[in-house]
Amino acid sequence: MNTAPLPFHHETECAPAQLVERCVSLVRDHDDSFAGLVVEQQDDTWCLRYLFHGADAAAGWHQLVLRQPQQHNSIPSIAALIPAADWQEREAEDMFGLVFEGHPRLGDFVLHDDVWQEGVRPMRRQFDAQAALAQRQPDPDWRPGRIVHAPGAFVMPVGPVYSGISESAHFQLETVGEDVIRAFPRLFYKYRAVEKIAEQRSVEDVLLLAERFSATTAFAHALACAQAAEAIGRIEVPVRALRLRMLLAELERLRHHAGAIVDICESTGLVVGTSQAALLEEELLRLCGALTGHRYLFGLVAVGGLARDFEPAALRDAAAGAGAIVQRLNVLERMLRKSSSFLDRLEAVGIVPAAAARSYGLVGPVARASGWARDLRRVQPYAQYGEFDFDVPRELEGDGFARLRMLFAEARQSQRLVEQLSAALPAGAVRAPAGPPAPGAALGWTEAPRGAALHWLRIGAGGRVARYRIVPPSFINWRGFHLAAERFAFQDFPIILASFGLSVAENDR
Repeated sequence: MNTAPLPFHHETECAPAQLVERCVSLVRDHDDSFAGLVVEQQDDTWCLRYLFHGADAAAGWHQLVLRQPQQHNSIPSIAALIPAADWQEREAEDMFGLVFEGHPRLGDFVLHDDVWQEGVRPMRRQFDAQAALAQRQPDPDWRPGRIVHAPGAFVMPVGPVYSGISESAHFQLETVGEDVIRAFPRLFYKYRAVEKIAEQRSVEDVLLLAERFSATTAFAHALACAQAAEAIGRIEVPVRALRLRMLLAELERLRHHAGAIVDICESTGLVVGTSQAALLEEELLRLCGALTGHRYLFGLVAVGGLARDFEPAALRDAAAGAGAIVQRLNVLERMLRKSSSFLDRLEAVGIVPAAAARSYGLVGPVARASGWARDLRRVQPYAQYGEFDFDVPRELEGDGFARLRMLFAEARQSQRLVEQLSAALPAGAVRAPAGPPAPGAALGWTEAPRGAALHWLRIGAGGRVARYRIVPPSFINWRGFHLAAERFAFQDFPIILASFGLSVAENDR
């Protein structure tokens, strides 16, 4: 039986005058979570899709669809009442030139004003990339905005250039003393226009884009994209393929979390802990490489299933290896809990209250460390997650130590799933036959290692992709990062940043 995502259960047309009230009602009265905004420029109409999911599988997904003529580019903003929509609206303004009435801060977002002029609108159909580059007119007088203007206030810039392999990101930390009053992240220094490049490409080409824009979570993103295509074509994915997909996704989660633990240990200067965690991450990379041929699981997801099958002995070895590594992770966790100097840097530092995590729509381990425990594998299950036994860990403190504990706890649950799946793989094909792509649109989703990942796909005439929209978890969680960084000392900043485990590359899609 195929349990891949299907088109929306609840789709409602919504007039602009009703938009704010309807969105707020879904969140307040129905306990839905705002998940993303998809903007489509159709022949003579703007089509905006506001995506929400319920608290359980029975509630399903909702989308409110707003349509209006293209000559009217003004849309009511919902960000004041649903903060999770803030960056979604800002991105749509920068990319499409839509104006969200009532939004307090539009412009200078993806396209920085000191590099690009306003009004480029690169996601519009009529956008001419060569003309835009030739006529680039940045604002030479641009300066970052400031909020703190008290006597003695100053700004400490961090980035965007770092040593090593760190991606480009700028943080503007404002203060009048030792504690950060305002933390403003400025990202998108390497905006890659993945959604624009996808237009008029084949589904296979777009699947390759999905896999490549964020290497450390390549499998989760490729899976979400493939599930969207399968939902459009009503492709019945074989059960063996569904379970193998889950097994590989959990290996990716386990490896990702080991890497995030490395970063947290390194941020505190804990050399031995960093070395121990890095060794385990490397062993997990080698395990993935030995099983699949690629350390980051590239080239495995295909529309209809998987590109290849695996020998039973290789799967048993992988499951046993993962189990042994998790046992060593458990030992490392016990050692870290005994290090008072390490705990002093994490406990009661970088706190995100539960109400704020929910209001900002935070996802993944960051949200669950603040008590907001919505995991798409549980609340909107895909593949066959609904048929297997695992827990969704949750912490309540919302500090750096709670986020660290989440990584260890989720690693154990991933290993638990890998064991179950390796012992419950039926015989059969790993890929369903698929004809030419059918026209249509659908959402694919996964619970990626960093949280909910959404991939919206519309296939047009000739099997070509007409619209591709990605909402990665880092894009959601970067919006809420300032909640943790503010009110804490400057020296806490790199540790709080590491505890969030966010990806700049995943954001700069």
